[in-house]
Amino acid sequence: MANSQGRRRRFGSARQLKSGRWQVRYRDPGTGQLRSAEETYATKRDAEVALTHIEADITRGQWSDPDAGKVHFGPYATAWLKDRKLAARSRERHESVIRLHLLPTFGARSLASITTAQIRAWRTACLDRTGEPTVVKAYQIMRAILNTAVDDELIRRNPCRIKGADQYDVPERPVLTVPEVYAVADAIAPRYRLLVLFAAFTTLRFGELASLRRRDVDTENAALTVRRAQAEMQTGALFDKAPKSDAGVRPVAFPIELLPDVRLHLDAYAGPGRDGHVFLGPQGGQLRRSNFRGDWIDARKKAGLTVDAHFHDLRHTGNTLAASGASLRELMTRMGHSTPRAALIYQHMVNGRDREIADRLGSMIRKAREDTDS
Repeated sequence: MANSQGRRRRFGSARQLKSGRWQVRYRDPGTGQLRSAEETYATKRDAEVALTHIEADITRGQWSDPDAGKVHFGPYATAWLKDRKLAARSRERHESVIRLHLLPTFGARSLASITTAQIRAWRTACLDRTGEPTVVKAYQIMRAILNTAVDDELIRRNPCRIKGADQYDVPERPVLTVPEVYAVADAIAPRYRLLVLFAAFTTLRFGELASLRRRDVDTENAALTVRRAQAEMQTGALFDKAPKSDAGVRPVAFPIELLPDVRLHLDAYAGPGRDGHVFLGPQGGQLRRSNFRGDWIDARKKAGLTVDAHFHDLRHTGNTLAASGASLRELMTRMGHSTPRAALIYQHMVNGRDREIADRLGSMIRKAREDTDS
């Protein structure tokens, strides 16, 4: 039985246990219930000093419930994800990262037991078995979960403190020349020819191109209206979503030199009606990355490209070509990037500077085609 001769204090008490060690007890500031400190102490003096520290932490508002950190990471991460407001595709990606890369290492551990050293060792092991972009994403999510745990006062400090772990240097991607763009467009299946040209000379993303409808194509003014982007779930389900930001909804002028290709494509390959998809898969269904990837690789090889260009590199190519003579504001608007004054995106730009950018791209197309024909 514990020795009850411990001296009472204004705040809490210190008492000697049967083992001879000393224990401190105090009132939980949240519940008012009497609780014992987790540690015991060799001397009465040590116990009283510890009690003084606890009292000071409570007074300064820095005290945290010692039991809070005993919450396990797995259930907490699951609840954290459930509470996030995320688009369906983003939620699926977060769930996949948590399940595949976080739970196997940290799922059964208490929040309070996770240290910076453990985070560092986990990150190193991840880098040995998967790509850096995935590891960066996993680290970002881990840090976000533990930041919320700090806000919930379950832990005092986030152990994700590895400098530079939340970012990576994107490798420089190739920029194709206008003749190379046309070489691939000429080599690919005819139903995808305009897809290649639009990707390069409007800089739309694959998802934005895949979701285009006939009513989004203005052949009179040589312009597209981006209203949505197609997303694909891991289950294979396709759906249209709003762009990532208001800046993603935008008009984009295309070179008038593409008008013959546009009219030919709409007549031969687009879905029927105003809401028909501009680009369809080989069997007439919706365009998917999976049913296009093989055609892209084959065309790239047939065109004799010496660089390992991805389809997305066409957007990089178009942005680089358009950069000549365009202001940062004009480029960001054309590319669909957010700006502090995103409302400007809704101003009609087809007959203004965006048309000038498209016309400059058109002059590059004419020159490249003339050189090829000569």
